[in-house]
Amino acid sequence: MVDGSGHGYLHTVGDYVHLNPVRAKLLTPAQPLRDYPWSSYGEYLKAPGRRVAWLRVERLLGEMGLGQDTAAGRHEFARRTEERRRRDEPGDWKAIRRGWCLGGEAFRQELLAQMSAPMGRQPYGGGERQESEEATALDGSRA
Repeated sequence: MVDGSGHGYLHTVGDYVHLNPVRAKLLTPAQPLRDYPWSSYGEYLKAPGRRVAWLRVERLLGEMGLGQDTAAGRHEFARRTEERRRRDEPGDWKAIRRGWCLGGEAFRQELLAQMSAPMGRQPYGGGERQESEEATALDGSRA
């Protein structure tokens, strides 16, 4: 779960996902990120009518302060993402790898409250429920 409040969490997750092929050494240092075919990154660089319809580009561009989904905005997005690639450090992603949510304390508490509500019989969601219960237990042990 990612806090989309405009505090940079979505931007962080976007960088994490788009730089996965680099960390996995699936691209050479000379290859641009757009060359990796199994990522949504290349779709972000396409004009709205040419990309998959389900991708909500405006959310990530907005989080990065790029405003409208224009050719100039997409070009700046690519420039910034490649720049972030050059600054990548292994410890940068600790919060994403370790946590069950990424956001501020109010966001985390809101999710915990939602997860503590009674759940009906559902075919999925058990893993998320268990993670939530573990997070709640850890919070109690820190008090």
